[in-house]
Amino acid sequence: MTVLWRPDPERVRSSLATAFMARLGRRLGLRVRSFAQLYDVSLRHNEAFWREVRDVTAIAGRGWDAPVLADGDRMPGARFFPAAELNFARNLLRRRDDPGDAVVFWGEERWRRRLSWAELYDRTSVLAQALRDAGVGPGDRVAGYLPNLPEAVIAMLASTSLGAIWTSCSPDFGVRGVLDRFGQVRPKVLLAADGYVYGGKVFALEDKLRRVVAGLPSLERVLLVPYAGPPIDAAALPKARLLDDFVAAYDPAPIDFASLPFNHPLYVLYSSGTTGAPKCIVHGAGGTLLEHLKELALHCDVRPGDRVFYFTTCGWMMWNWLVSALAREATLLLYDGNPFHPHPEILFDYAEAEGMTLFGTSAKYLDALRKRGAHPAAGHALPALRLITSTGSPLAPESFDYVYERVKGDVQLASISGGTDIVGCFMLGDPTAPVRRGEIQCRSLGLAVEVYDPAGRPLVGEPGELVCTRPFPSMPLGFWGDEDGSRYRAAYFERFPGVWTHGDWVELRPGGGLVIYGRSDATLNPGGVRIGTAEIYRVVEQLDEVVECLAIGQEWQGDQRIVLFVVLRPGVTLDERLATAIRQRIRKECSPRHVPAKVLQVADLPRTRSGKLSELAVRDVVHGRPVKNREALANPEALELVAGRPELAE
Repeated sequence: MTVLWRPDPERVRSSLATAFMARLGRRLGLRVRSFAQLYDVSLRHNEAFWREVRDVTAIAGRGWDAPVLADGDRMPGARFFPAAELNFARNLLRRRDDPGDAVVFWGEERWRRRLSWAELYDRTSVLAQALRDAGVGPGDRVAGYLPNLPEAVIAMLASTSLGAIWTSCSPDFGVRGVLDRFGQVRPKVLLAADGYVYGGKVFALEDKLRRVVAGLPSLERVLLVPYAGPPIDAAALPKARLLDDFVAAYDPAPIDFASLPFNHPLYVLYSSGTTGAPKCIVHGAGGTLLEHLKELALHCDVRPGDRVFYFTTCGWMMWNWLVSALAREATLLLYDGNPFHPHPEILFDYAEAEGMTLFGTSAKYLDALRKRGAHPAAGHALPALRLITSTGSPLAPESFDYVYERVKGDVQLASISGGTDIVGCFMLGDPTAPVRRGEIQCRSLGLAVEVYDPAGRPLVGEPGELVCTRPFPSMPLGFWGDEDGSRYRAAYFERFPGVWTHGDWVELRPGGGLVIYGRSDATLNPGGVRIGTAEIYRVVEQLDEVVECLAIGQEWQGDQRIVLFVVLRPGVTLDERLATAIRQRIRKECSPRHVPAKVLQVADLPRTRSGKLSELAVRDVVHGRPVKNREALANPEALELVAGRPELAE
């Protein structure tokens, strides 16, 4: 693969990963000279590796001297640091009196706010006191129906300081989507904004919030966060108070952080829910913190004083990942709204103004910038920017080219992948190694990531199922309400017993890099040959006329044929010339097997609320099957654009 960027020798020498190699090597009496060797050592000496991660990231707690792993031969069932106790929020609030920025917030072009470390601590302190006096304690659920505001961070920290479990949804979720999630975990307290902004337009939340509150009988308190307006009359909403009134009687004081077991529940995150009710995935405090700090320090080289950004909502796991950067004593850069409003390069205005060091986004965002012809490098000075990360879907080779040609030439571009299931990554960046076009740099340290064929044999150089063959700290504690663990085991451990099967269709390259071809449950299978949908998307979306596309396998005459739906630029109509060009490009760049039998134009494609195209929902509609949870889609009306197309019966 073409090398697009290579770190200079000084950058490699001074990286946190290089220092960690030396430190772990001394502990084990080994010479660890490369990141690839470090990965091997992290598996061969797994317990020593995780102990060293704990030590080097200075996770505060007690009970670290006991064995690192109990029941290590069980998967699921293994427990990391079983004797340790810690508090998640304490580890994120290390700098109580520092006047420097802890959180910076931009709400499109309209709002600008910043909180110092001292202010973040104090505002967390008063909310924690108020919540405790309201009866919130270990194991209670506190929910956020909030934009990506500083108050979401404060509420999470205050809740988890008490041992409560934090869960959140983005305010663009509909009422049914919120109740499908929060209704399962029965929160005691709900924090909600009065509205949110997108594309310069304010969306009021009062009507939706009334219905959400009515549908959650477990609620004892509703705390209103003023933001975009119009204001909500707290007196007219059951159990509601303004957040500022709720904390008004309290003064900042040292926080009494609850000391809790390493695996005490921290977060409930939710699957997309497009195949049924969303799964409520419970993550533990210690495993989440350990995994995030490993990724931030060793894979992303995040240091104290860095300024870390991820374009995310509170309904995506990347919000949880971003917030953990506080434990690296880095500043959080939060953004709410449309990333193209009021102009396509607003996020690069933010990067330049705030000295952003890590710019996190989605593959779709980078592709959209490329399609718009945006040229951030021409109008922005980004000397501090060291790392761009991309996730959410596979990053096309052309987007790699775009970043180095139009964004910044001297920057590490890390395509990363994991998921809500592990609140972390199975594959991500290596700050000491080259970036190769179209390839994820490496597997996640300490995680035994492999690719299996259908018989469970490891593959190299061929696509297969992404698996993890040994326990790792950020495995979920389980699913909420799954008392016997049967749903949890069925979700990840049925295909290959004792092995985590993630559901991605992936190739592990001989050099250690990886390529993702899509979800394995959406893999196409014409003539018995398995094809990843991302292979087709990478080729088709190179065409200037195509904004995005989605491929499914349609059952047809005892086999399967590929149907490709395309969204085209405004003013462009799919004619025979363009359809032929699409097929020829696929045939040339992929293979005859990849060529779709049908190419159909649509105005929009359905996507989940985290922005991922929903191939399974489209497949169900095409086959006349009901979509089990339309509320999980951000735009369920797009399904009507593919339903009942006469071309699908020809």
